[in-house]
Amino acid sequence: MSEYQYYEFQAVDRALGEADRQALRALSTRARITATSFANSYDFGDFKGDPAKLMERWFDLHLYLANWGSRRLMIRLPKRLVDRSAVDAFLREVDCAELRVSGDNLILDVARDEVESEDGDGGARWLASLAPLRADALAGDLRLFYLLWLTAVEDDAFEADEPEPMPGIGPLTGTLKAFADFFGIDADLVAAAAEHDAAAPPSAASSGAARAVISAMTGAELTELLSRLVDGDPHVAAELRAKVRGHTAASAGAAPIAARTVGELRARAAAIRLAREQAAADRLAAERKRQAEEAEKARQARLAAIARRGEGVWREVEAEIARRNPAGYDKAAGLLLDLQALAEHRGATPEFKRRLSAIRERHAKKGRFIERLAKIG
Repeated sequence: MSEYQYYEFQAVDRALGEADRQALRALSTRARITATSFANSYDFGDFKGDPAKLMERWFDLHLYLANWGSRRLMIRLPKRLVDRSAVDAFLREVDCAELRVSGDNLILDVARDEVESEDGDGGARWLASLAPLRADALAGDLRLFYLLWLTAVEDDAFEADEPEPMPGIGPLTGTLKAFADFFGIDADLVAAAAEHDAAAPPSAASSGAARAVISAMTGAELTELLSRLVDGDPHVAAELRAKVRGHTAASAGAAPIAARTVGELRARAAAIRLAREQAAADRLAAERKRQAEEAEKARQARLAAIARRGEGVWREVEAEIARRNPAGYDKAAGLLLDLQALAEHRGATPEFKRRLSAIRERHAKKGRFIERLAKIG
């Protein structure tokens, strides 16, 4: 198997300038570099740069894939928009992910090896599928971190009575499913987790909380936010929505949803796996039955055609044997098998055996043909 590695970076909050692109070009003469992206693949050799340093300086997303099973995804998030204590609660036993500080940002770094995949060498499609995770996380959606918590469940890092960190991750989005697929997280465990819906982030539009939060802000706070908006800060809206979520959560007072335990999730995943395997076995059995029925129908049609041809079939057998090549011998043996089945159906097996014995005697010196007659009684 040839070597294949794929690197892709994406800038979301700030486009790359000409100097930035020149600095990146020095790392790779073959890479596809635009104002918002850097991508390259390698069939031999390796990338000269350090992906972690590129993330700290230029990019908000990075994906790495190798065809020997290594996978990596990095997401850069503004530190002020992340509830660090909430995220850390998910990651405390997770070995494959690290959340580190880089200036005013946090970088989530997820890496797994030996991930089994059937998608070949292609890496270009993955980052487009996974990119929405960043916006979802900035909007307060913690289901990405729940999926990472499931990797610790896979690694038996918890006792059976350990509660899940949130009540579920349903409904499972295409982006979350892509993340689970990319890192090879147990699909049955993910399905079990998704059977319970996640607590949705509060809706500012429906609650009217946005107006209340903005009205409570001081003039200095409003001036600072508006100045940042004019300066092109891409996170002003996200920061306001975070304030609204905090206000709404503090005033909601809803009854907490009972969390499932690790043991319950594992048991449910096992039941899902059993049902999936049984459904696959049922489909396979149904397909085999269909194929057998079609084969029998074709066989009956073939025998009917042979019956209509009468003695012409025996003459064809002799003609095929006379060709003295493997294809002719195979064709003759096949016709004899059909003649045997037809004789059994008609109750004429003794006559068939007599004629077969005569053929065997006439062609006894054709060793390859005689070998083929071993299939015929």
